[in-house]
Amino acid sequence: MKLVLLSGGSGKRLWPLSNDTRSKQFLRVLESKNIEKQSMVQRVWGQLETVGLSGSSVIATSKMQRDMIHNQIGMDVPLIIEPERRDTFPAIALAASYLFSCQNVSEDEVVVVLPVDPYVDDNFFEKVKELEKVLLESNADLALVGVKPTYPSSKYGYIVPKEAVEGDQYFTVNHFTEKPSEEKAQTLIDLHALWNCGVFAFKLKYLIDILVEKDLPLDYEQLSSQYTKLPKISFDYEVVEKANHIVALPYEGYWKDLGTWNTLTEEMATSQIGKGVLSDSVNTHLINELDIPVTVLGLKDIVVAASPDGILVSDKASSPKIKELIGGFEQPPMYEERIWGWSRVLDYAKYEDGNEMVTKRICIHEGKNSSYHYHNLRDEVWTIVRGEGELALDDYITRVKAGDIVHLPAGKKHGIKAFSELEFVEIQTGVGISDEDFTRLYFEWDDVINHFNKSKAKVIL
Repeated sequence: MKLVLLSGGSGKRLWPLSNDTRSKQFLRVLESKNIEKQSMVQRVWGQLETVGLSGSSVIATSKMQRDMIHNQIGMDVPLIIEPERRDTFPAIALAASYLFSCQNVSEDEVVVVLPVDPYVDDNFFEKVKELEKVLLESNADLALVGVKPTYPSSKYGYIVPKEAVEGDQYFTVNHFTEKPSEEKAQTLIDLHALWNCGVFAFKLKYLIDILVEKDLPLDYEQLSSQYTKLPKISFDYEVVEKANHIVALPYEGYWKDLGTWNTLTEEMATSQIGKGVLSDSVNTHLINELDIPVTVLGLKDIVVAASPDGILVSDKASSPKIKELIGGFEQPPMYEERIWGWSRVLDYAKYEDGNEMVTKRICIHEGKNSSYHYHNLRDEVWTIVRGEGELALDDYITRVKAGDIVHLPAGKKHGIKAFSELEFVEIQTGVGISDEDFTRLYFEWDDVINHFNKSKAKVIL
């Protein structure tokens, strides 16, 4: 059995901490078993290791989230990188082609797809293991895990059985109902319907046949190069609703979607994270990523979240509405975690002549390095403010330390490695400044050194 974990989303319901690169699954606000703060993806990956499923798992994600995943759960996690965001059907189709053409997985192998961020106990993943047996026994097109509802919720979709089934046996699915009213939800629960938690299994051949039917390539590289041609549609609409035979396996245990502030704060490690004061308040949470203190006094049922992307003060019950309210915001992510450290936007300006200026504070962790790359559209000036490192430029490698200033005109190849934790302020200037303006030449520092050795460039120590 192979597992494909879907990691996507912009996490706008958890603004301002979440953005396009750091969506909800990467927020380190949960408490781990050793009392450290961890993210949803770290928690889930740890659970997969506990139940013995991590070795057969891959994560399908976007280019923007690749660094975040590597930073949080390691470099050894196999990733399937979507060239662009095109909803869940293209993502799963690409994952199927990867398993088929890159990992040479048999067409008879069972593939389980699930979100990367369910908040569950370990028994949930033991239930996921049962999907293989259920799919083979039932000879169904798809086998799902459904959660037994604990109350009539209007937030979730429901899996409705063809006939009432008691106990933990799987059943044949009659239809799905999306986010009904609470009154309708109670009627569905009386019919033994289950919450749809987005977990489903199929034989690899089932999806390979769909690709063949759509005249899409089975080779991963070819499908990736034609990714923009795939329909931008969810797997539910493109595959699930067209399946002839679907079964569902009930799960009776803890399951929660932590996609909004009101649900996330219920599971947070502490009521306050970051600088500030939380006083005389009831059921109130403060999450502050800014370097200035935030004081919250005498409030009830409130969430206050502050980051470089913005500040939210909301009644918890109203917090799910934030996604609609920020729909018009078009600023790029102001904070990003990367493989090598983190970066934070300090200032941005656009002038009348079209020139732009971006100021960033960047940290490279000890022993880590940026890629060796260049930009076409912008000049950069670095001011090293802390630590020591090794700087690779067009024709030489040299040491840098606090107080040094580095000028990097457009087109100049550069990269940096930290000997000790290294911080610098980067000022970008140019027209059309974009995170897409990157030509990366080498990722590993050993490859950078080998390049310089072969070119007989100067190494200045």
